[in-house]
Amino acid sequence: MFHVMFLEPRIPPNTGNAIRMVAGTGATLHLVEPLGFDLSEPKLQRAGLDYHDLASVVVHPDLDAALTSTELAPSRVFAFTAQATRWYTDVAFEPGDVLLFGPEPTGLPDEVLGHPRITDRLRIPMLDGRRSLNLANSAAVVSYEAWRQQGFPGAR
Repeated sequence: MFHVMFLEPRIPPNTGNAIRMVAGTGATLHLVEPLGFDLSEPKLQRAGLDYHDLASVVVHPDLDAALTSTELAPSRVFAFTAQATRWYTDVAFEPGDVLLFGPEPTGLPDEVLGHPRITDRLRIPMLDGRRSLNLANSAAVVSYEAWRQQGFPGAR
Protein backbone atom coordinates (compact mmCIF):
# COMPACT_ATOMS: atom_id res chain seq x y z
CA MET A 1 0.00 0.00 0.00
CA PHE A 2 1.00 3.66 -0.08
CA HIS A 3 1.31 6.44 2.48
CA VAL A 4 -0.28 9.89 2.58
CA MET A 5 1.60 12.50 4.60
CA PHE A 6 0.30 15.90 5.70
CA LEU A 7 2.98 18.31 6.88
CA GLU A 8 1.62 20.52 9.67
CA PRO A 9 -2.06 20.36 8.67
CA ARG A 10 -4.13 23.26 9.99
CA ILE A 11 -7.78 22.61 9.10
CA PRO A 12 -9.48 19.80 11.06
CA PRO A 13 -12.11 18.82 8.44
CA ASN A 14 -9.40 18.28 5.81
CA THR A 15 -7.63 15.80 8.06
CA GLY A 16 -10.95 14.20 9.02
CA ASN A 17 -11.76 13.72 5.35
CA ALA A 18 -8.30 12.25 4.76
CA ILE A 19 -8.84 9.83 7.64
CA ARG A 20 -12.01 8.65 5.95
CA MET A 21 -10.18 8.36 2.59
CA VAL A 22 -7.29 6.27 3.97
CA ALA A 23 -9.78 4.03 5.76
CA GLY A 24 -11.43 3.41 2.40
CA THR A 25 -8.22 2.77 0.48
CA GLY A 26 -6.06 0.97 3.04
CA ALA A 27 -3.38 3.67 2.93
CA THR A 28 -1.72 5.06 6.06
CA LEU A 29 -2.09 8.74 6.94
CA HIS A 30 1.01 10.31 8.49
CA LEU A 31 0.54 13.65 10.27
CA VAL A 32 3.66 15.72 10.92
CA GLU A 33 3.52 18.07 13.90
CA PRO A 34 2.81 20.72 14.84
CA LEU A 35 -0.84 20.18 14.04
CA GLY A 36 -3.17 23.15 13.88
CA PHE A 37 -5.76 21.31 15.97
CA ASP A 38 -6.24 18.59 18.57
CA LEU A 39 -7.00 15.13 17.18
CA SER A 40 -10.09 14.95 19.38
CA GLU A 41 -11.51 18.17 17.91
CA PRO A 42 -15.22 17.79 17.02
CA LYS A 43 -14.81 19.09 13.43
CA LEU A 44 -12.14 16.47 12.77
CA GLN A 45 -14.27 13.73 14.32
CA ARG A 46 -17.35 14.82 12.35
CA ALA A 47 -15.50 14.86 9.01
CA GLY A 48 -14.04 11.41 9.66
CA LEU A 49 -17.43 10.04 10.70
CA ASP A 50 -17.05 6.55 12.15
CA TYR A 51 -13.94 5.72 10.13
CA HIS A 52 -11.36 6.67 12.77
CA ASP A 53 -11.17 3.11 14.09
CA LEU A 54 -10.77 1.77 10.54
CA ALA A 55 -7.94 4.12 9.54
CA SER A 56 -4.23 3.83 10.08
CA VAL A 57 -3.00 7.22 11.35
CA VAL A 58 0.52 7.91 12.62
CA VAL A 59 1.63 11.21 14.18
CA HIS A 60 5.29 12.23 13.88
CA PRO A 61 7.02 15.00 15.87
CA ASP A 62 8.74 16.45 12.77
CA LEU A 63 9.46 15.72 9.12
CA ASP A 64 12.88 14.15 9.67
CA ALA A 65 11.42 11.74 12.24
CA ALA A 66 8.68 10.81 9.77
CA LEU A 67 11.00 10.29 6.81
CA THR A 68 13.50 8.23 8.81
CA SER A 69 10.88 6.07 10.53
CA THR A 70 11.30 2.35 9.94
CA GLU A 71 8.03 2.22 8.04
CA LEU A 72 9.02 4.96 5.57
CA ALA A 73 12.84 4.97 5.40
CA PRO A 74 13.20 3.02 2.13
CA SER A 75 10.18 4.59 0.42
CA ARG A 76 10.07 7.05 -2.45
CA VAL A 77 8.69 10.44 -1.39
CA PHE A 78 6.68 12.54 -3.83
CA ALA A 79 6.16 16.18 -2.83
CA PHE A 80 3.08 17.88 -4.26
CA THR A 81 3.48 21.51 -5.22
CA ALA A 82 2.01 23.94 -7.73
CA GLN A 83 5.61 24.80 -8.72
CA ALA A 84 6.32 21.31 -10.10
CA THR A 85 6.53 20.70 -13.83
CA ARG A 86 5.57 16.99 -13.81
CA TRP A 87 2.00 15.81 -13.34
CA TYR A 88 1.14 13.09 -10.85
CA THR A 89 -0.07 10.97 -13.79
CA ASP A 90 3.53 10.86 -15.12
CA VAL A 91 4.57 8.55 -12.26
CA ALA A 92 4.22 4.79 -11.94
CA PHE A 93 3.39 4.59 -8.24
CA GLU A 94 4.66 1.63 -6.25
CA PRO A 95 3.63 0.07 -2.95
CA GLY A 96 5.23 1.99 -0.09
CA ASP A 97 5.38 5.34 -1.90
CA VAL A 98 4.81 8.45 0.21
CA LEU A 99 2.53 11.23 -1.08
CA LEU A 100 3.57 14.40 0.77
CA PHE A 101 1.29 17.44 0.98
CA GLY A 102 1.92 20.78 2.68
CA PRO A 103 -0.13 22.95 5.05
CA GLU A 104 -3.34 24.39 3.67
CA PRO A 105 -2.48 28.09 3.52
CA THR A 106 1.08 27.83 2.17
CA GLY A 107 1.89 24.44 0.68
CA LEU A 108 5.32 22.87 1.10
CA PRO A 109 8.14 25.30 1.91
CA ASP A 110 11.33 25.40 -0.18
CA GLU A 111 13.40 23.67 2.50
CA VAL A 112 11.05 20.68 2.38
CA LEU A 113 10.95 20.65 -1.42
CA GLY A 114 14.77 20.55 -1.35
CA HIS A 115 14.97 17.81 1.31
CA PRO A 116 17.30 14.99 0.18
CA ARG A 117 14.56 12.38 0.76
CA ILE A 118 12.27 13.97 -1.83
CA THR A 119 12.24 11.70 -4.89
CA ASP A 120 10.35 14.09 -7.13
CA ARG A 121 8.03 17.09 -7.14
CA LEU A 122 4.63 16.58 -8.73
CA ARG A 123 1.58 18.67 -9.46
CA ILE A 124 -2.11 18.15 -10.04
CA PRO A 125 -3.17 19.94 -13.24
CA MET A 126 -5.61 22.82 -12.95
CA LEU A 127 -6.83 25.61 -15.15
CA ASP A 128 -4.56 28.63 -15.39
CA GLY A 129 -5.04 31.25 -12.70
CA ARG A 130 -6.12 28.78 -10.03
CA ARG A 131 -3.89 28.60 -6.96
CA SER A 132 -4.64 25.20 -5.45
CA LEU A 133 -7.14 22.48 -4.66
CA ASN A 134 -8.42 21.64 -1.21
CA LEU A 135 -5.88 19.53 0.72
CA ALA A 136 -8.18 16.54 1.30
CA ASN A 137 -9.32 16.62 -2.34
CA SER A 138 -5.73 16.74 -3.59
CA ALA A 139 -4.76 13.79 -1.43
CA ALA A 140 -7.80 11.83 -2.64
CA VAL A 141 -7.10 12.50 -6.33
CA VAL A 142 -3.54 11.22 -6.09
CA SER A 143 -4.31 8.41 -3.65
CA TYR A 144 -6.92 6.89 -5.90
CA GLU A 145 -4.52 7.07 -8.85
CA ALA A 146 -1.80 5.32 -6.83
CA TRP A 147 -4.30 2.70 -5.65
CA ARG A 148 -5.63 2.22 -9.21
CA GLN A 149 -2.12 1.67 -10.54
CA GLN A 150 -1.60 -1.02 -7.91
CA GLY A 151 -4.78 -2.83 -9.02
CA PHE A 152 -7.00 -1.65 -6.15
CA PRO A 153 -5.74 -4.34 -3.73
CA GLY A 154 -8.35 -5.28 -1.15
CA ALA A 155 -11.19 -3.50 -2.97
CA ARG A 156 -14.56 -5.13 -3.38
